[in-house]
Amino acid sequence: MSLHVDVSHHHDVLLVRLSGELDHHTAARVREEIDREWNKGICGNLVLNLANLSFMDSSGLGVILGRYRQVSQMNGKMVLCAVQPSIHRLFELSGMFKILPFAEDERTALSVCGVAS
Repeated sequence: MSLHVDVSHHHDVLLVRLSGELDHHTAARVREEIDREWNKGICGNLVLNLANLSFMDSSGLGVILGRYRQVSQMNGKMVLCAVQPSIHRLFELSGMFKILPFAEDERTALSVCGVAS
């Protein structure tokens, strides 16, 4: 299965919806697409919606952690939302819960970033 990346802007938030599999085959493309939009300087916060992400490996964790560092360096917020149970378990095992905020849905994630929907 492939990966689809949908990138949009919602006020000061770069909203990224991932669908499919985030693995070593697709990680570089995800990183490049997010970085391309982030580097435009339009947004100060990042929401990753993982509702339709069916698989993720350590390469995907690396992409997410790298974006978190990038956003944090700019004093922005990054929130993950709508995480599927199998991927939730990966975040749990990797300790990502200790550094990244998670929200149940996109609306809540946007709210955490200070955007009223």
